[in-house]
Amino acid sequence: SDVTRHAFTLNRQTRERATGIRGAVFWVTGLPGCGKSTLANALEVELFHQGVHTVILDGDTIRQTLSEDLGFSPEDRAENVRRVSRVAQLLLETGCVVIVTLVSPYRHDRDLARSLFADGDFIEVFVDTPVAVCAERDPKGLYARAKADPTINLTGVTSPYEAPDAPEVHIDGTSPVAESLAKLLAVVTSRRAR
Repeated sequence: SDVTRHAFTLNRQTRERATGIRGAVFWVTGLPGCGKSTLANALEVELFHQGVHTVILDGDTIRQTLSEDLGFSPEDRAENVRRVSRVAQLLLETGCVVIVTLVSPYRHDRDLARSLFADGDFIEVFVDTPVAVCAERDPKGLYARAKADPTINLTGVTSPYEAPDAPEVHIDGTSPVAESLAKLLAVVTSRRAR
């Protein structure tokens, strides 16, 4: 192959020493409306105030940009996870904390995403919120639409969601955001750069 990676001077380790925190990919998964984006936003704001570099790869933003050509079939969902995983890999090389918020309903797809990262760099965060609570929140009107039209492919209603077996962080999606945020911050601060 004629493809060769260039060894740039500023590598991940150099950047991590500058911020004092080792980068990681926080893969936040859960049902639509469970609180993924709210939690990701709170984490990013707090880390910003601590001087930690972050980036959020949010499902809706990804669907409007990188994956605008994909639908919601199992195959398209798998491709969406693959694309986001690869982008997260590139961003992790900048030494930042990458926060991915994707429903990513299938264990197999999340396991493939994890396999792209070194041990400890992929932190699965399961926001465990009952479907009834998600439907009550329904910030985008998805559950109301799915109730009115059973042909709508909504995860947790007409499409399966496979909860993580052993996430690194298990969040009770009915708990106050501050309590959930504290759990994630504890993980970040445990990753002091060497």
